[in-house]
Amino acid sequence: MPKPNANRRQLLGAVILLPFAPLAQALMPTPSGAQGPFYPTASMRFDDVDNDLVKIEGSVREAGGEIVRVTGQLVDTEGEPLAGASVEIWQCDATGRYLHTADRQASERDPGFQGFGRDVTDAQGRFSFRTIKPVPYPGRTPHIHLKVIDQGFELLTTQLYLKDHPENTKDFLFQRMSRSQQQQVSMQFNGSVEPLAEVRLVVSG
Repeated sequence: MPKPNANRRQLLGAVILLPFAPLAQALMPTPSGAQGPFYPTASMRFDDVDNDLVKIEGSVREAGGEIVRVTGQLVDTEGEPLAGASVEIWQCDATGRYLHTADRQASERDPGFQGFGRDVTDAQGRFSFRTIKPVPYPGRTPHIHLKVIDQGFELLTTQLYLKDHPENTKDFLFQRMSRSQQQQVSMQFNGSVEPLAEVRLVVSG
């Protein structure tokens, strides 16, 4: 009986090994973070709820602080983009005050800062915001709160931080995460005019 040729032996070997081929590694979900006490309810928000937090419709000036852009993509753990999801952000203004009636800090709130914004992901899962670079306030390192809602279901609530900010080492919420989790929610701004930070949000399907 003739022996199988080399090509046939290679093919048989490949067939035998196929069931044991490694599957594509799933992406790690973005770590969740505390919503905090200053998520503004609908009655607290400006009528102008959009993805530009530094310019309120009808306002004569833009918000104080360093204007930046935060863009990103929302995907599932397989890397597939999620379209049509609502991405919300909220943060304190340049003086450290939130758009919330429970914030009793002595500083006057910046009337030119929207404080809360929303964008809807496009077909590629992309979203973008124009806001201010987050600042610290007593007890907290700079951060931006973020929430993802899809068809009425909350997919993610987290906080985004500034990469390598010195206050991170003293922040109890930031230090609660592992090193890899910290990296997932850390932003690095680049550029001189409206610096840009890119983030990727991964949610479980």
